[in-house]
Amino acid sequence: MLTETSLSIWGWGSLGIVLFLITFGPFVIFYLTFYILCFVGGGLVVTLLFGKTNSEKYLEQCEHSFLPPSSTGVPKCLEEMKREARTIKIDRRLTGANIIDEPLQQVIQFSLRDYVQYWYYTLSDDESFLLEIRQTLQNALIQFATRSKEIDWQPYFTTRIVDDFGTHLRVFRKAQQKITEKDDQVKGTAEDLVDTFFEVEVEMEKDVCRDLVCTSPKDEEGFLRDLCEVLLYLLLPPGDFQNKIMRYFVREILARGILLPLINQLSDPDYINQYVIWMIRDSNCNYEAFMNIIKLSDNIGELEAVRDKAAEELQYLRSLDTAGDDINTIKNQINSLLFVKKVCDSRIQRLQSGKEINTVKLAANFGKLCTVPLDSILVDNVALQFFMDYMQQTGGQAHLFFWMTVEGYRVTAQQQLEVLLSRQRDGKHQTNQTKGLLRAAAVGIYEQYLSEKASPRVTVDDYLVAKLADTLNHEDPTPEIFDDIQRKVYELMLRDERFYPSFRQNALYVRMLAELDMLKDPSFRGSDDGDGESFNGSPTGSINLSLDDLSNVSSDDSVQLHAYISDTVYADYDPYAVAGVCNDHGKTYALYAITVHRRNLNSEEMWKTYRRYSDFHDFHMRITEQFESLSSILKLPGKKTFNNMDRDFLEKRKKDLNAYLQLLLAPEMMKASPALAHYVYDFLENKAYSKGKGDFARKVPPLIPKTDSDPEHRRVSAQLDDNVDDNIPLRVMLLLMDEVFDLKERNQWLRRNIKNLLQQLIRATYGDTINRKIVDHVDWMTSPEQVADSVKRFRDAFWPNGILAETIPCRDKSIRMRTRVAGKTKLLAIMPDELKHIIGAETTRKGILRVFEMFQHNQLNRRMVYVFLEGFLETLFPQYKFRELFNKLHSRSKQMQKYKQKLQTTQAPSLQKR
Repeated sequence: MLTETSLSIWGWGSLGIVLFLITFGPFVIFYLTFYILCFVGGGLVVTLLFGKTNSEKYLEQCEHSFLPPSSTGVPKCLEEMKREARTIKIDRRLTGANIIDEPLQQVIQFSLRDYVQYWYYTLSDDESFLLEIRQTLQNALIQFATRSKEIDWQPYFTTRIVDDFGTHLRVFRKAQQKITEKDDQVKGTAEDLVDTFFEVEVEMEKDVCRDLVCTSPKDEEGFLRDLCEVLLYLLLPPGDFQNKIMRYFVREILARGILLPLINQLSDPDYINQYVIWMIRDSNCNYEAFMNIIKLSDNIGELEAVRDKAAEELQYLRSLDTAGDDINTIKNQINSLLFVKKVCDSRIQRLQSGKEINTVKLAANFGKLCTVPLDSILVDNVALQFFMDYMQQTGGQAHLFFWMTVEGYRVTAQQQLEVLLSRQRDGKHQTNQTKGLLRAAAVGIYEQYLSEKASPRVTVDDYLVAKLADTLNHEDPTPEIFDDIQRKVYELMLRDERFYPSFRQNALYVRMLAELDMLKDPSFRGSDDGDGESFNGSPTGSINLSLDDLSNVSSDDSVQLHAYISDTVYADYDPYAVAGVCNDHGKTYALYAITVHRRNLNSEEMWKTYRRYSDFHDFHMRITEQFESLSSILKLPGKKTFNNMDRDFLEKRKKDLNAYLQLLLAPEMMKASPALAHYVYDFLENKAYSKGKGDFARKVPPLIPKTDSDPEHRRVSAQLDDNVDDNIPLRVMLLLMDEVFDLKERNQWLRRNIKNLLQQLIRATYGDTINRKIVDHVDWMTSPEQVADSVKRFRDAFWPNGILAETIPCRDKSIRMRTRVAGKTKLLAIMPDELKHIIGAETTRKGILRVFEMFQHNQLNRRMVYVFLEGFLETLFPQYKFRELFNKLHSRSKQMQKYKQKLQTTQAPSLQKR
């Protein structure tokens, strides 16, 4: 049954297929298949599209329901990318001065071209990034220029730089002394000197040491990066600074592209030597100075370079074929070169053998020294200071000071009497004041050196002393009143074995000859000033003071004195205006009116007197010299060099001067120093005040003020007296001379002579307008023209002819050594003879060579450059704590860590005791 059914199905099926094919043809199968596939495919497509739309709607609903909103920055960034590149406009104004902006724009352009564009264009052609960097640099420069205009640069150029340089030189000098104090058998190397230098730096600075920055290139780059990032934070708008990519690019350009190459160049000893030679290019090399450098050099490299060059020149001269007069010239040149070569060979051999000879010790042991007469010693500045030191050692200083005091008295008395005679010839009214002052001065000399109370007392014949006392009591003093006793004192110093004869056998005499350049030349070369010079050598103060300084008037306890300065009133020039700002022959100054009340038992007086601040200052110097105890009690208000005519400043000064007067006139003060009354009465008397110090000397600050701490372990600025701040050039020159020539161990008489020399130099060069000229010079240095010139020099040095300068190859060692010799020779050749006559030839040579040697160490030069940079930034941003920032940046210093450990070790025992 099943079989029949199956056959019928297959039969009917086959019949249907055959009939279908006969009816529709054989290709109908393909059409049917195609239709079925299209139907299925269309169904799938419709299903997918409908599902995607519904899915997106659902996901969007879920996103708004459960997820946080997406950042708006991404869509905006996409929109910006789809837009066309917009043109960025660059404002080329930077400082407000076209003369500066033009070279600055070129520097920016060259920096971007050589440090960014050369690699950026390999990544992208879009210039918007470059324009953004340029705009960022310009923003920084604009902020920098704006800040610079608001700063008063005068204190930085006149005080801060001098202090930094002087302190750097002091650290170097102390490092040299430490090296010298070590075993003579072990010669200190350059590395030892550098390490010792930074040890001394941390001892002096206490809280900072720059050894890592100056000795480690990696740490130096890190320091510059950190510093540039701080500067960008201060100079850039917040939006630009927060752009890290932009900030890092600008930081690297500043740190590694500009600052680091500049610091490398400024700290290169060879560059400094070439610059020194260029600065003094107009001076001719001195043969004597050149030979001194060769004989004093302890650098074998320098000697070998000079010797090789001399041998080369010898070979060239010997190859010349000449005749006639040229032969003699060439022979002379050959002989000179042979002598130079011989000296170099001898010096090299001595250094290599380690048998260095001290010229002073050799001369002292040899014993054959030239003789300098006593009268020549007494009129020569350099010789006199050594004789003075010897006389103080032997206890004979009173004789020498008496002789010098009489010389000063004679000169002063002659001048005063000449003025008196001139007034008599002119028929003018005469007073007895001059003769009274002469008598007071003569009596003062007698009391100080010849009376029974004198200590120490000059020992001369009693009849001469009695004769002098009788003359003083019955006759008017003359300039020659002390001549007889002075001759006796001179003979005593000349013939007494304790004095001049023994001085000739002393080591000080040999040192004197060395300073006079007489160890090799027996002819004596005295001071050009000769007999016309008046000495200032008293152990208690200057001899050439005004004669009223030597008078002594006792005070009366029954007299009461009160004084105060009236209210400040501003007026046009009038010598008797009340505290007015006056202008006399172009000089502007303030005049203070002092109301004085004097009461005694029978009467009462009141008057007004008028004094300038300079009068107060002169008076203060006089009384603190005479009464040393007052210097710690009385404090005069400080001076202000610039803008000292400001109304508020003058009002404050008036209050301070009033307080000074009240303290001075206190009864306790008068009772403690009875002799002070005479000076106070003279100052407050209703008459023109006669300055006792002189217009220039009263402004001179003490080179080494008295202090309980060692000034050698402080910065140079610690020696500046705030009360003496009006004569910038003198202060600067004194500080520099003190550090360069190490004058702190020399006697006060030498210091006074140095002051006199500087006084003559400053007055001859600038006259009385020195501070005004300094202000003008600083203004000129910071003027747009000078700033533009500096920018142009920087541009031309780094991009000559608009092309990045190639790294200059290091010059040959022999050339660098010869440059060193040439630089030292030129420096010694330009030293004025007057300076040698004041402080000595040997001291002058040592000081100049010390400064030159300081610049021959790259690490030390870097330290000085960074110190100047730190001072510049502290001045530019006074409201920010840059000093603390630098301390933190230098905190990883190894020397600093050693110093802190040393302090902890030192302080530990004291803490345990407590």
